Amino acid sequence: MDGVIYRENQLIPGAAEFVQALTAGGIPFLFLTNNSAPTPQDLVVRLEHLGIRGLTARHFYTSALNTADFLSETDPGCTVFVIGEGGLLTALHDRKIANDAIQPRYVVIGEGAATAEKLCKAHECIERGARLLATNPDNWCPVSSEKTRPGAGATAAFLEASTGRQPYYLGKPNGYMFHRARRKLCELSHGEPEQVVMIGDTMETDIRGAVEAGLQSYLVLSGSTQIELVGDYVYQPTRVLLSVADLVEEVKSGIASDRLNSPAFSHKISHETKAGHRHQTDIFAFHKPRPRPAMVR
Repeated sequence: MDGVIYRENQLIPGAAEFVQALTAGGIPFLFLTNNSAPTPQDLVVRLEHLGIRGLTARHFYTSALNTADFLSETDPGCTVFVIGEGGLLTALHDRKIANDAIQPRYVVIGEGAATAEKLCKAHECIERGARLLATNPDNWCPVSSEKTRPGAGATAAFLEASTGRQPYYLGKPNGYMFHRARRKLCELSHGEPEQVVMIGDTMETDIRGAVEAGLQSYLVLSGSTQIELVGDYVYQPTRVLLSVADLVEEVKSGIASDRLNSPAFSHKISHETKAGHRHQTDIFAFHKPRPRPAMVR
């Protein structure tokens, strides 16, 4: 959403027209977000304030919902100790996954203030056998063009360092997120869609996850990725677009474009980006489990 539909508190030009074209054409769509803090209804209200109306909670799938789906499907009846905000707590509650600060089966990490007290409690739970699960792998997330905040991946990395237990990351680019999103699209369209396309602004999560899930992927340059960096990745998007505005006429006409690289390569694009790894998955994907560090140096 951030970088595809809006930046900070401003809609990206053409985003409202794009959503309207999808709605008018009866094309089922979902917004996927790694942010576990808001509920789907929170996101409906946010987009209403920005100028996109007529959406419902069913149009949104968050990493919090993905985490609740995963736990209820793979370990029904489990209990959790949570570091996170309302969206995550609500999703778990709706799936009847109880909070347990004594002997939880999982420690679940999402976005939100990780106080020293909660971190200590989470550490204790993991030492007593709880498994460590994070809603997403983001080390940091954009707040504005000049500000970022710590993400769930950073909190999970802290607990990995203190306990020696490696987290399991849900959300994008985990295939489970894309599998469940496709299932929700089937429910919205009352059948199997002929084609599913992932539109995103981040190579490490949106495009990588789509490629690994066997979906077409459209990269937009209105967010966090610079055109000069796209070629550095082994996996590549199906198309590169300046923004979702490039798709409005295509959606309205129903005629698919044959421009695999769109107008993006004919423009000089420059965006400020934060240096350093944003996502845990690209750092730890192939490393061997690390021994627990010594308690003192």
